[in-house]
Amino acid sequence: MDQVIAYVTYLVRDYDEAIAYFRTALGFRLVEDTPMGEGKRWVRVAPQGNGGPSLLLAQAVTPQQAACVGRQAGGRVFLFLHTDDFGRDHARMKAAGVTFLESPRAEPYGLVAVFEDLYGNRWDLIEPRSSVPSG
Repeated sequence: MDQVIAYVTYLVRDYDEAIAYFRTALGFRLVEDTPMGEGKRWVRVAPQGNGGPSLLLAQAVTPQQAACVGRQAGGRVFLFLHTDDFGRDHARMKAAGVTFLESPRAEPYGLVAVFEDLYGNRWDLIEPRSSVPSG
């Protein structure tokens, strides 16, 4: 049997705030938004590309969960967003107000820059080396 990671739980303060951020700032698509009763929703967002896991947005409801919003990886990079055009996506994201913590840099694995999402979680925007034209 093949196995894949389908969803990654992503703690948020508010469903609608998070949906708006992912759609406008990161260009993600809303995959699903299903009411579950008592204010709970099954909300999934994903990058525009095909394949890969989606984020399952989970609204924090306890003080312990709320304390983890924005700290899901303890200050390390939490998620890695691959792109086939770093320049295009970096410029679009900056124009949408995304905070990059560094200038883009070339690494053996590709072009990369770390950014923070609306809660402070760190992400890598990466154009993998296999997508980078050799020159």
